[in-house]
Amino acid sequence: MKKKIAILGSTGSIGTTSLNIFKKNKNKFDIILLAANRNYSLICKQIKVFKPKYYIISDELVFKKVKKKYKNNKIKIYNNFSNLSLKKKFDITISSIVGIAGLSPTIKFVKYSKKILLANKETIICGWHLIKNLSKSHKTKIIPVDSEHFSIDQLTRNYKDTDIEKIYLTASGGPFLYKPLKSFKSIKPSDAIKHPKWKMGKKISIDSSNLMNKVLEIIEAYRLFPFKIDKYEIIIHPQSLVHAIVHFKNGQTRFLYHETDMKIPISNAIFENDFDNKNFIYPKKDILKKFENLQFIKVDKKRFPIVTLLKKFSNNNSGPIILNASNETLVSKFIEGKISFKSIFFYLRSVLRHKHFKKYAIKRSPNIDEIYEIDNWARTKTLELIRRKFT
Repeated sequence: MKKKIAILGSTGSIGTTSLNIFKKNKNKFDIILLAANRNYSLICKQIKVFKPKYYIISDELVFKKVKKKYKNNKIKIYNNFSNLSLKKKFDITISSIVGIAGLSPTIKFVKYSKKILLANKETIICGWHLIKNLSKSHKTKIIPVDSEHFSIDQLTRNYKDTDIEKIYLTASGGPFLYKPLKSFKSIKPSDAIKHPKWKMGKKISIDSSNLMNKVLEIIEAYRLFPFKIDKYEIIIHPQSLVHAIVHFKNGQTRFLYHETDMKIPISNAIFENDFDNKNFIYPKKDILKKFENLQFIKVDKKRFPIVTLLKKFSNNNSGPIILNASNETLVSKFIEGKISFKSIFFYLRSVLRHKHFKKYAIKRSPNIDEIYEIDNWARTKTLELIRRKFT
């Protein structure tokens, strides 16, 4: 019997990569539900190729346009997840909606999925305590598919915090690793989204260019795994071939290596121990030759000052919700050309220093309404700072 699949964020890089995997193994999988935002042409293409039973389109104008185009089709098209009524569980749900928008759908689908492949940082950072509790009560397996967290998961299974000395998350350094600091003032959004190794969306590419993605990934790892936050460290690895390194107290150091291709962690998470599927057939490469050129470099805090913000988050409270919301707002304004690249760090630091920061950051296990309240406060304060033209 074919496994039933749902993909939340089907037009993004994780969603399209996952669909290509399922397409190559169509005798094993049935695409039941897809969800996207506003990519009209790709949404229509996915409807034609995969013929899902349901499609959720969050952008109202695109929803109406697609609904009209397929009015005589059997597909059920909705504008939001609240109108969706599900009876049977999906075998696999891939959650990859960008930003805080992915939180509520992921919570909903934990109840209706046997296994969730989680590729939404914001869901883990803001609501992992909710996801974790729900997954236990509904017996839903959660597998992180970001290459770093997938690697940590693989390397540390069956190990305790007391077994581990250090966990290194690697960062490529993005497009500005060797760019002269004096020229940072002139960085444009088009410069920041040109990642040298990975093909990703605009938001994650910009986060990668200033290492905000690694700050968020360490907070994410702290949520996911039972290891103290001070055991994590970011290091620059320009080749992007080693995704995590774990140094154990017994003197051993292990790392996980794979090519810069998200099909690898996604395929492993989908198939787990089934190595007979078509996605594990890769061209043979001289791996030993690649090992000769691996570099690991300490982070230059003058180049990447955002990494210094991590010291604000030594506990498991709701401060990361504020960091995430403020950063989402700032990246959006940078893309619009309203703020400079360098100012992202200064705005973030100001929000974290705000006199009311602690009031919102101390909540230990906020419910969904409180999460959105904290998120809204951070966005509002960030926009206030921008209006004051803080630089």
